[in-house]
Amino acid sequence: MVKVEKIDQEWREQLSPEAYRVTRQGGTERPFSHPGFPNGPGHYTCVGCGARLFEGDAKFESHCGWPSFDRKGGAIDEYRDTSHGMIRTEVRCEACDAHLGHVFDDGPTATGLRYCINGVALEFVPE
Repeated sequence: MVKVEKIDQEWREQLSPEAYRVTRQGGTERPFSHPGFPNGPGHYTCVGCGARLFEGDAKFESHCGWPSFDRKGGAIDEYRDTSHGMIRTEVRCEACDAHLGHVFDDGPTATGLRYCINGVALEFVPE
């Protein structure tokens, strides 16, 4: 995997203010604030570098307020996150280190996983 490295000013110029806050500063978008993605076949890429992250058929409605996936489909790293008095697993883009969201082991599908991802960190690519 080729690492994508940019200076802060480059990220600020490329990303919307909200996408910058979430992906570069580890923020979280408000639940139910993302307009969603179109239906149909496709996949999801990182808004920062275009790395393929999730397949469209891995997405499901979890009613948690953020896009949810039951498995990763690409370059994702996982890190222990002990912020906010909780123990969680943070997920980041392997290529550019963008904060994407968290993964939980309470998913309703056979994988048992729920990747709870900030919508502003993703772009949908229709097939």
